Amino acid sequence: MQPATPLPSGVIDVTRRREMFALFAATREQSLRDDLVFAHLAMVRQLASRFASRAENLEDLIQVGIIGLIKAIDRFDPSRGVEFSSFAVPTIVGEIKRHFRDKSWAMRVPRRLKDLNVAVGRAVEELTIEIGRAVTPSDLAARLGVSVEDIVEAQETSRAYALASLDAEMDGRDGPSSTTLGDAVGANDADLDLLLERTFLRDACSTLSQRERIIVYLRFFQGVSQSEIARRLSCTQMHVSRLQRRALEKIRTASTPTDA
Repeated sequence: MQPATPLPSGVIDVTRRREMFALFAATREQSLRDDLVFAHLAMVRQLASRFASRAENLEDLIQVGIIGLIKAIDRFDPSRGVEFSSFAVPTIVGEIKRHFRDKSWAMRVPRRLKDLNVAVGRAVEELTIEIGRAVTPSDLAARLGVSVEDIVEAQETSRAYALASLDAEMDGRDGPSSTTLGDAVGANDADLDLLLERTFLRDACSTLSQRERIIVYLRFFQGVSQSEIARRLSCTQMHVSRLQRRALEKIRTASTPTDA
């Protein structure tokens, strides 16, 4: 009698595979699951290779596919008489597609909203055909069994799926005269800070006496020396210096915010 041809490493015959699934369903032994994962790695690699052309590393896709394989093994019920491959393939492919969908979002969005956003897109297409008019958030909420607020939030998240480039043309024309999205982005206005400072200074100066305001204006806005100010006001430089210090102290006090 000829000896049975040995199976390649990692390959298990159909009968043995079914026995392993039945035993795993009854015992949930970790070692059995590891053996089943190893036995189906070739299937994962084959499925992952279908998506390798999407500029994604094949080994990374295989790792994602293995996650789907483990989920399929854990959920598979051999008593239903369905082949494991028929059950596992949609789960593995779905995990890989979800990986691409998650990577396509330009901002981090909760999985709940991502899934609801996909469901909303399908519901819009279906309801538009059924009711023959524009679909409202209330229509979508009733179809999907969620609140209107959830629908609005999910639709808002669609803006995070892909961000427009700042170099994108806004007027549809090419060339140096075209306007880009970046041209419409605001910038810090230095004059606004200056306006605020002038407003604070004006309010603070309202606390000064007339002579103190004259000294501050001449000294700091006109650049006049203390001796020249003293000459113009017919007083001593020491008196001008004292009035200047008092005026600055008043301004400093008036400009300091007080606790409510």
